[in-house]
Amino acid sequence: MSVTKTSPTTNTDASLLADHEVESTYRSVNNVQLHIVTAGDPDAPLVILLHGHPDFWYGWRDQISPLVEAGFRVVVPDQRGCNLSEAPDGVDAYRLSELSADVCELIHSEGQESAHVIGHDFGGFVAWNVALRQPSIVDRLGILNVPHPTVYRDTLKSSPQQIARSWYVWFYQVPKLPEWMLRRNGMDNMVASLEVTSNSGTFDEETIERYRAAWQHTGVHPRINWYRGFRRSGSPSRNTVTQPTLICWGTEDIALLPSMAEKSVDYCENGQLRMFPNASHWVHHEREEVTEELLRHLSQNSLS
Repeated sequence: MSVTKTSPTTNTDASLLADHEVESTYRSVNNVQLHIVTAGDPDAPLVILLHGHPDFWYGWRDQISPLVEAGFRVVVPDQRGCNLSEAPDGVDAYRLSELSADVCELIHSEGQESAHVIGHDFGGFVAWNVALRQPSIVDRLGILNVPHPTVYRDTLKSSPQQIARSWYVWFYQVPKLPEWMLRRNGMDNMVASLEVTSNSGTFDEETIERYRAAWQHTGVHPRINWYRGFRRSGSPSRNTVTQPTLICWGTEDIALLPSMAEKSVDYCENGQLRMFPNASHWVHHEREEVTEELLRHLSQNSLS
């Protein structure tokens, strides 16, 4: 395994947060070393927060303290290939089966048999897959702005509008060109992917510089391999999610049709959908109510 690192001028570990109870550490799971940010009582109910692209652990900064204050243990990994985590070589290392196995072993590394799992964007695809592939390991599932994998696959087959919105998935399959496009001009295209997909003001300049620093650690190649690995990933053996599931969705997501959120609930035995008008793909940054909904959803289990 190899990791390509430069020396960013901004730290991208838990020191980004003023809360000194939040810590950075490293955990070896599934043959890869992951940087994780932890907070809360190690014996409290466990919550795993999974970021997407082009995010890193810091994307959950607004949810960590509220979850801890509500009595949860919070673990937020930089997923493989991102920020301070190890970046294995090869596309196959980024199949959903591998990303899901990372999460399962991370839960076990906490001395737990199961956890609540919450995912946004690509982290949502990982969360769906963990729940479908290893249902006993997920207590409650939280999904932010990403559809059930079957819904996404079926919609791509039937909706020209969604095919157009998913143009980047196809672009990332091209060798070398995506890496060149995203690296050039100080990763300005990566910054643009944050700004174009969010409402104005969601990412200020200080935050953007922190993202630039995170991207410098492993570069863009492993992140693009997420999408190449996604195309090579097999489907889980089951379609129906048995765990209580909350889906939160910003209706102004420019990449994903909101109709997929409604269809995704149909694949959940016990699913709830909360739509947030005028919120973007980055709904958990733009609406405090998302954190409140997640707390309500997770606390139902901890009180039972």
